[in-house]
Amino acid sequence: MALAPVFLISILLHALVGWRVAPALFASYAPFGVAFASALTLSALLLPLGVLARRITWPALSELLTWLGLLCMGLFSTLFVLTLLRELLLLGATIFNRLVPAMLSWPAIATDSARALPVLALLATAVGFWNARRTAAVVRVDVPIANLPEALQGFTVAQISDIHVGPTIKTEYLQRIVDRVNRLQADMVAITGDLVDGSVQELRHHVAPLAQLASTHGTFFVTGNHEYYSGAHAWIDVLRGLGVQVLMNEHVVIHHNKDSQDPERAVVVVAGVTDYSAHHFDESHRSDPQTALAHAPALTLFRLLLAHQPRSAPAAAAAGYDLQLSGHTHGGQFWPWGYFVKFQQPFTAGLHKLDSLWVYTSRGTGYWGPPKRFGAPSEITHLRLVRA
Repeated sequence: MALAPVFLISILLHALVGWRVAPALFASYAPFGVAFASALTLSALLLPLGVLARRITWPALSELLTWLGLLCMGLFSTLFVLTLLRELLLLGATIFNRLVPAMLSWPAIATDSARALPVLALLATAVGFWNARRTAAVVRVDVPIANLPEALQGFTVAQISDIHVGPTIKTEYLQRIVDRVNRLQADMVAITGDLVDGSVQELRHHVAPLAQLASTHGTFFVTGNHEYYSGAHAWIDVLRGLGVQVLMNEHVVIHHNKDSQDPERAVVVVAGVTDYSAHHFDESHRSDPQTALAHAPALTLFRLLLAHQPRSAPAAAAAGYDLQLSGHTHGGQFWPWGYFVKFQQPFTAGLHKLDSLWVYTSRGTGYWGPPKRFGAPSEITHLRLVRA
């Protein structure tokens, strides 16, 4: 990524916000205007470093600038959106004043909204930072399955997704997630992609806690798009070395007992596909839910698909799966981006039905980029099968 264009775009966007907001702050109280303009200038220079500072060879400086840049990215994102909303507010006030003169004080609205804008952006960023850095809460979901065998009544899956171990998410963050998942004592653990944001060389030791994941039938993983940005082939080898079963358009068969005294065993097919966009990086990794079921037992009464992107759902429904677990969307991560997810994905978050297929889309267990979650909290999902 070239340096000059990134800094130029950042400076221009910050200048736009300054042009529309700073004059009202200078007019109301000059120190406010000076502080706002100074903060914008600093942010314009720091923001690009959120993605570029990893090039710096001095680790301490690289990490510091990465944190500062990503914090500025989250703050400016909200500041920019609020500036656009303020423009709509001022336009509405102008139109209203022309229709009903003297009802509203346009200068007061301009000044008050300019003062409120940075305060609201800072509050949203502070709350978002706390939400992002805390350990994800457990979200419990019952999934009703028709003709569910008695042995599978209450079968549980702990799903984690989109952790994005990388610039600001390291060993301790992942360890807290692993500890919380293990306390669930699930029948299986599903990791639905975007585990990492960086190379094996950078991050191998930070994913080591995954080896501690414990469940009845083991841990299963499917690739997300960020694995392909980060060297998917090397990461697949690392995860297998940690005892994680990586499913590449393939399946495993689980024979599950409801309890140790129950002689009846139910067959569960757990399939996994590569990321929806994997073929752009490696044609041999083209995602294929149908192939993932090849040679599966014909009489299986429950078929589970792990697929990073919800966009795999139509093919999964056609292939005859009962439940698909996905991530990718982060639920939008922070307001207002959740409203735009639907233009790329069929589902943003939660449990939905597509024909006879249930699709659960996780909001993600970590975050990408800015350490910020506002209106879309992270989650560790505890799914339980129940008879419909």
